Amino acid sequence: MNKIEALRKEVDNLDVEIINLLKKRVELAKAISKAKKEEGYPIYDPLREEKVIKKVKNLALKKNLNLNEVLWIYRKIIALCRRAEEEEVKVAFLGPEGTFSEQAAKKFFFSTPATFIECPSIPDVFRAVEVEDANFGVVPVENSLEGSVNLVLDLLVNSNLKIFGEIEEKISHNLIVKPGTKIEDIKIVISHPQALAQCRKFIEENLYEAKIKESTSTALAVKMAKKIKGAAAIGTELAAQIYGMEIIAKGIEDWPNNYTRFFVLSKNEAKPTGNDKTSIIFSVKHKPGALYQALEVFAKKQINLTKIESRPSRKKPWEYLFYCDFEGHKEQPPCNEALKELKERCAFIKILGSYPKAQ
Repeated sequence: MNKIEALRKEVDNLDVEIINLLKKRVELAKAISKAKKEEGYPIYDPLREEKVIKKVKNLALKKNLNLNEVLWIYRKIIALCRRAEEEEVKVAFLGPEGTFSEQAAKKFFFSTPATFIECPSIPDVFRAVEVEDANFGVVPVENSLEGSVNLVLDLLVNSNLKIFGEIEEKISHNLIVKPGTKIEDIKIVISHPQALAQCRKFIEENLYEAKIKESTSTALAVKMAKKIKGAAAIGTELAAQIYGMEIIAKGIEDWPNNYTRFFVLSKNEAKPTGNDKTSIIFSVKHKPGALYQALEVFAKKQINLTKIESRPSRKKPWEYLFYCDFEGHKEQPPCNEALKELKERCAFIKILGSYPKAQ
């Protein structure tokens, strides 16, 4: 046996060992799944997957392996084990297919076997999770240019769902046409009003003679453009792929730092990861300094507030609720201490959830 054949024999033996180890990992995953059901644990545990990925990162760096390729392999291994557990996650998102909400949902559940369920409206996403047609729901909550999605904030007041996670998705708009269409052929531009507003400069410079038509979503715009001669849509790469369309201009938004934040909703609560956020709603009594006294508890505990805004309570005129995000998990000091003190100073408080920060 020459040197090459001897080395190939070693590779063959390693392949057998790798397959045997994969089989063993799948069997352990099945055993874990059974134990979860018996002990009432949620079927999806992002904290555990995050720990596995972090461990693999460190090992890959120590062994001087290509980090991105090793992580890709391990995400596939995690997916293989999840499929073996025969537990497919159902995820509701704001549809139709091809929206930024779907992109965000697929990003969050990248390594998890999942069925994605499109919903026609944000209340329908909430409802799907509440009646257990879906395990999770993904909804947009805030845009870095346009501000909060008020409907989501209002629905969170009365819903029993928890914020289980968050996703930050870069919003990049594309000019999408039927294959073979050139920019000079475009007579009408279709998209959601926000997308049209965010691409105003490109439209004025390149499509100033085209008519503008609004749609209820960027994905629907792509679907509509497919049926209209001389039409173009502003939408996502995903929508272009789904509807068999062509992108003739990428990244046409006026402002490059355009991000949308999405919430992942669930009936289950996320466990502490050490890199978490907490979202709450509270109201204060009508007296001087009431809001200052409420916010003072965070300053005293050295807790960083990342967001605060007000919304009408809808119960009495000029009565407001305050939505607040801060760093840390509600189960861990000093956050739990601050929340206890805040309850004593507020007329009303609701913890919407503690969840891992967007990666």
